[in-house]
Amino acid sequence: MLTKKTSRNQVTLPKSVVRHFQDVDYFDVQEEDGKIILLPVRPNQADAVRERLAELGIDEQDVEEAVAWARKR
Repeated sequence: MLTKKTSRNQVTLPKSVVRHFQDVDYFDVQEEDGKIILLPVRPNQADAVRERLAELGIDEQDVEEAVAWARKR
């Protein structure tokens, strides 16, 4: 299969390949012996929680303060 790198360094994966990875949104990219290797990454639940917290703008300090507040009871 042939694909082309765009001016923005993007490539489109062929449908025949993507259909095997329908539940995958992320790939780990590695270079090995002059080859580009894509490895599917399936985030675990903790990664999904971290991603959602980042979307909401909640950082580690916010979480620490919330825990401290809850433990005062």
